[in-house]
Amino acid sequence: MASTTNKEYILTLEGKENLEKEYRHLLDVARPEVIEQLQAARAMGDLSENADYDAARNKQAEIEGRIAEIEYILNNAKIIDGSKKARTINVSSIVKYKELADNTEYTVKIVSSIESDPVTDPNNLKISNECSLGQALIGKKVGDVVSVKAIKPYQIEILEVK
Repeated sequence: MASTTNKEYILTLEGKENLEKEYRHLLDVARPEVIEQLQAARAMGDLSENADYDAARNKQAEIEGRIAEIEYILNNAKIIDGSKKARTINVSSIVKYKELADNTEYTVKIVSSIESDPVTDPNNLKISNECSLGQALIGKKVGDVVSVKAIKPYQIEILEVK
């Protein structure tokens, strides 16, 4: 990724470790596999109408693009240490809150936009510090009542911060 301005990425330690694992997998497993696929496709002869070769080249481009992206992110990352317990909410905080409209309680972990995953595991919601809820929570503390600016704004009360 060629850029004249480096964007700083915020990552939790867990997010950095996950990116490093993905990077190692791409280098040690995915890249060698696609090289083997390319060699096998080349051995078939005519490359101009070889679907296997085209598929392997496309996969190689995806892998190389993701490797470059991860390198860029890791080289421009600011790691947030979640082991230091702060009184206010920040990236890496786990927050339990209650929606005041219906008294429903939720627990979320605030992570960077790169790490956010609000749907895969409903028991381990990871929301971005850049989403409306994440922005509303950053800098707040237990007991605060916060207005979340969304399409339909709502209020929450912060119950616990870890």
